[in-house]
Amino acid sequence: MKSVIFPRRFLMGLPAFAVSFLCLAGAARGETLPDPTSAEFCIAVQHILANTKVEANNTIFDNMADYRHSKPSPDPLMIYQVVTYDGKMPIAVSCKVKTSDHIRATYGESTAGEQRYCPDITAMVKAQAIAELEQEAAADAVAKASAIVIDQNEPYVTGQSYLSTFELSYVGSDGKIHLNTPSLQTNWEDWLLWIMPNKVRGQTYCHLATVPYIKALAKGAVKPGTIIVTTDDAKTTPST
Repeated sequence: MKSVIFPRRFLMGLPAFAVSFLCLAGAARGETLPDPTSAEFCIAVQHILANTKVEANNTIFDNMADYRHSKPSPDPLMIYQVVTYDGKMPIAVSCKVKTSDHIRATYGESTAGEQRYCPDITAMVKAQAIAELEQEAAADAVAKASAIVIDQNEPYVTGQSYLSTFELSYVGSDGKIHLNTPSLQTNWEDWLLWIMPNKVRGQTYCHLATVPYIKALAKGAVKPGTIIVTTDDAKTTPST
């Protein structure tokens, strides 16, 4: 069955619960993600967000400095990834991938579909976490994970903003745990961005919570309020 893709302008006009329902419905159709520490993770993110099957070459960095200075390119399709750890647990994955319109401009109109956005991936991660908790028969944790709200953060257009410090999770005024999904979006065909250099156009960057992190939140093993930093000394390898 072909997935239905909802434009961001449509999603931004909906209440949060409706957005979560639509995104989780897509995850329930079997769109699952690889292990967050594997090179396949951001490759899957690229394919999902751009609705493309164009083969991507992914580099995982073991330091934040290299990730900060990396820029995806379309031909060949080169993308980049870094993982943030708390001890041995991967808590966030950062991906730099190409937009669907830049892939179409490079490879042809039929090679990419409508653009999806970073909160869609976080919804899939949340659904996977819930599924794993259900398999563990952790009823209380399932309920807590199900109540987590995924914020529909408006994308940045500058790398400096995307790479700023942020809260991965927090407790909102509604008393619920919220997940942030900071991102950058510079569509290739956006005429407002034509003044920008080509190397920074046609980009989608995401910071994404991981399945282990969401499960730890649901089980109470970690408390909301985790701060993610992207300085050169960020923890991008597991502690031994």
